[in-house]
Amino acid sequence: MGKLTAKEVEAKAKGKVGRFADGDGLYFVVPKSGKAYWMLRFTSNKKRKEMTLAKYTDLSLADARTAASLKMQQLRQGVDPLLEKRRTEQGAIKNVDDLFADWQEGNVKRLKHPSIPARVYRKDIAPIIGEMKLDSINARDIRQVLISINNSGRPTIANDALAYCKQIFNHGIKLDVIGTNPASAFSVTDAGGIEKSKDRALTLEELKLFFQKARENSDSFSRDNYLACALLVVLGVRKGELIEASWQEFNLEEAKWRLPKERSKSGVGIVIPLPEAVLEWLKELKIRSCGSDYIFPNRRSSKRPCMGADTLNRAITKLFGREAGKKKQPPNQMGDMEHFTVHDLRRTCRSLLAAQGTPGHVAERCLNHKLKGVEGIYDRYDYFEERLEALILLSNRVTNVIGEDGGLMK
Repeated sequence: MGKLTAKEVEAKAKGKVGRFADGDGLYFVVPKSGKAYWMLRFTSNKKRKEMTLAKYTDLSLADARTAASLKMQQLRQGVDPLLEKRRTEQGAIKNVDDLFADWQEGNVKRLKHPSIPARVYRKDIAPIIGEMKLDSINARDIRQVLISINNSGRPTIANDALAYCKQIFNHGIKLDVIGTNPASAFSVTDAGGIEKSKDRALTLEELKLFFQKARENSDSFSRDNYLACALLVVLGVRKGELIEASWQEFNLEEAKWRLPKERSKSGVGIVIPLPEAVLEWLKELKIRSCGSDYIFPNRRSSKRPCMGADTLNRAITKLFGREAGKKKQPPNQMGDMEHFTVHDLRRTCRSLLAAQGTPGHVAERCLNHKLKGVEGIYDRYDYFEERLEALILLSNRVTNVIGEDGGLMK
C-alpha cells in the first residue's frame, strides 16, 4: 500500500472510522468520537508504543510526516519520543499555580475531600504566590502567606496552609521542577501556633447572646445564616452536610431528612428525625430558597450552587470584630464572650444532649457517629424513636432561648 495523498486524507477525515497507514510508523486516525488526528507507532525497549502527534486540523500531511521523521530520529539516537513528550509536558510547570494543579490532580484520587486543600490554596495561598515562577519563590514569600492569614485571625488555616505548601513544593522536588522546598524550615510556631484541644461548646446563656446579637445585626448576619446556625445546634449535623443539602433529601410531611452516605463525612447514611420547631424553620427556608434545589442557595453569582463553605464562619467572626481582608475592622458585638466556630455548634449540640440526660449511645447516633454493634441505617432500628425524643427535648430548650419562630428578625 502506497503513501497517503492530501486528498485521500481529507476524504477519510469525513468518512468511516479507522486507522490509515502512511508509512514509517505514521498513521491517520479517524476515531468513533472526536476529531481525526495523526498518530505515530514505534518500538522502544522491545515494546510497541503509540503517541499522538496532533489533530488533523492542526497539522497538514506534509507537516505530519516531518514531525514523525523528527520523532523517529530521536528514537535512533536512543531517546524514547513518548517519554520525552511527557517530560516536556512536565516542563510546562512554570509557576506555583501550575505546580498546585499537578499536585491537586493526585489529591482528587487520594483524598476523600480534595476540595479542602483546593479552597485554602485558592483563597489564601494563590493570591500571594500563585503567579510566582518556581525559580524565584523563596522562604520570605511563604512567610508572607502565613502573616496574611494570621492577620485575618485564622491560625488554624495558617497551619493548614503551611502543611499544604510543604506538600506542594515537595511534589515539585519529586518532579525535578524545583530544587528546594521554600516552606521546609517553617513549623506551626511560625504559622498558627500549636492548636489547643477542640472542646469549645456554648452554654445556653452564650447561645442566647449569640442569637440576640445575630438578630440585632441582620444587615451582616443574614436570616439564612441565622437559621443555619439554629439547625446546626438542634440537629448536630456537620456544616457541609447542612449547607449542601438539597430539598429532595427532605420529606417534610414525614418529618424526616434522609442524609445519603455519599454526603455524610462518616460515610454512613442516616434518617434524621425533624422536631416541629425544625419543620417550621425548614418551611421558612423553602420559601426563601425561591425554587432552588438547595436549602441554602448561593445568594451571589458563583459556580457553587449552594452557600459558600466559609460563609457561616466569616459571619460569626465578623460579630467578634474581625473581618478577613479589611483594614478597618468591624466593632466587636460579642463583648468578652470567647470566640467560637461553626463546628463548635455541633459540639454544643452534643453537650446539650448530655446535659438533658440523653444516653450516650443515642447522642452519638444523633451526631451520626459510628457505633460498634449497631447494624443497619435509615429506618431499620437505629435508635430513631430515641433520637426523635432527644431532639424534640433539645429543640424545646433551644427555642426557649431564641423563640419558637427561630427569633424572627425585625
